Amino acid sequence: MAILGIDVGGTFTDAVLLEDGRLVTAKVPTARDQEESVIAAARAVGAAAVERFTHGTTVATNALLERKGARTAFVTTEGFEHLLYLRRQARPHLYRPCRDHPTPLVPLERCYGVRERIGRDGVVAPLELSSLPGEIDADAVAVCLLFAFRDSSHEQQVAAELRRRLPHATVVASHEVAPEFREYERASTTAADAYLGPVVARYLRRLAVLSAEGGLPEPLVMRSSGGVATLEEAASHPSWILVSGPAGGVVGAALAARLAGFPNAISFDMGGTSTDVCLVAGGRAERSTERLVGGLPIRLPSVDLHTVGAGGGSIAWVDAGQALRVGPESAGAHPGPACYGRGGTRPTVTDANLLLGRLPAELPGGIVLDREAAEHAMGELDPGAVVEVVNAEMLRALRVVSVERGHDPRDFALVAFGGAGPLHACALAEQLGIDTVLVPAAAGVLSALGLVASDERRDHVRSYVRSLEEAGELPPEGEADLRYRGQSFELTVPLGDDLAEAFHRAHEERYGYAQRDRPVEVVAVRTADIRPGPAITLPAGEKLRASGPAVVELEGATCWIPPGWVGDRDGNSTLVVTRA
Repeated sequence: MAILGIDVGGTFTDAVLLEDGRLVTAKVPTARDQEESVIAAARAVGAAAVERFTHGTTVATNALLERKGARTAFVTTEGFEHLLYLRRQARPHLYRPCRDHPTPLVPLERCYGVRERIGRDGVVAPLELSSLPGEIDADAVAVCLLFAFRDSSHEQQVAAELRRRLPHATVVASHEVAPEFREYERASTTAADAYLGPVVARYLRRLAVLSAEGGLPEPLVMRSSGGVATLEEAASHPSWILVSGPAGGVVGAALAARLAGFPNAISFDMGGTSTDVCLVAGGRAERSTERLVGGLPIRLPSVDLHTVGAGGGSIAWVDAGQALRVGPESAGAHPGPACYGRGGTRPTVTDANLLLGRLPAELPGGIVLDREAAEHAMGELDPGAVVEVVNAEMLRALRVVSVERGHDPRDFALVAFGGAGPLHACALAEQLGIDTVLVPAAAGVLSALGLVASDERRDHVRSYVRSLEEAGELPPEGEADLRYRGQSFELTVPLGDDLAEAFHRAHEERYGYAQRDRPVEVVAVRTADIRPGPAITLPAGEKLRASGPAVVELEGATCWIPPGWVGDRDGNSTLVVTRA
């Protein structure tokens, strides 16, 4: 069985082809039109007669961050037209009162109200479709009515009427994408889904055409929650794939750590533009139910990634106070770091690593590094200081997913991947007290390998917002969001026989107390339909032992082993680096 995985990053597009136990990898520079990079990467690994093709993309993320989505309108219950602007009325930053919230995706003049009202116990005011505006000048419409998470009948009728009036527009209703209570988060998620719809659908459908022309099957697309969906599902709801590529990296890191005998690990993916970290406990990635993307809440299941703007292409600069800063601006793939010899003139982390002697003369993909150009770009900046600054930024991210969430990082191995991750991993592990760093042989393309191994997954959520006694029979597997009656926020616990006691224990662990005589409410129940992905066996790498200081060249990445560390690979494809 030939399986192809292709992950598009900000700097490189990575491909992995697994066929008859043989692993072929390739990296190609990411083009401005991502679908061209995907096809080029498929050619680079010689993909032919592929039975399964999985894809991770940044199209949705880029369109949201760069505000290049569709012209979108927002329809809600009359009187709540300002919902996207009222938000939660909380500061965006506790200690910076002047910081502005991100501008909503829909301008106020395209926010409309429709006369209707559904309350907790049923219809309060009947729906009047005639109250919809006569003309809506938009390519996409988000519909989010009050209490639609409990009774979607009015929302279904509004969406159907809008689809009749605007046959060429993308219309998304909140019950279709995020049927949960808390109207602002539901509205924000629905608006993002509609805003991204036309852009992502065009990209995916172009990719499907090019794939067919190249003899490839229609791709499956990685979801934020760590499983793949069909192309049509991803095109219909692009908010599901906002962290598509990084989610593939977490799946790949969990696979590599498990095969190396480390079920508890921290995924550390440092690419050219950003770094993504995630905790893996018991072989499974931690998941969250909400995340901020571009400052906007997206209320959907996602691997619990934390992302910072620090990568190999991050640009070093000096601020007004003469402090050295690194990122978040990146040289990207065009022109790239100065040492790539493609016209870049500003100093980057990659230039610093080259000048420190931690990179070979030629990188995977045939990129010959220009040391003289790196020296010219770096100028009077200290390359060692540049690396220390970017390490400090990534160290904060690693602490967020471990220490700040009650985990001792010393109980985990650090899985380093991405083009730049293995260059920095040992220094970060040392500061966290971690004794083991795992560097897979395919570290430079591990996100693409994760796509190859990923399950097919469809996530479901059902809102309850009622007492546990009134909730009736719950599914045997999945998770439930629970709280004491009167609380504003929930804890997520696995479904099981004694759900109330599981919640009491979780509450005691988190807050130091439990109130077992207080009524417990079920807010939502989350389940997933999972079809396991293909069983993956990685080919064993050549035996290797290296004591620091040493530079170890891998496929698609370079590992720097500092003094006091030893790397050993014996019968497994993963290099295990431990303190000497």
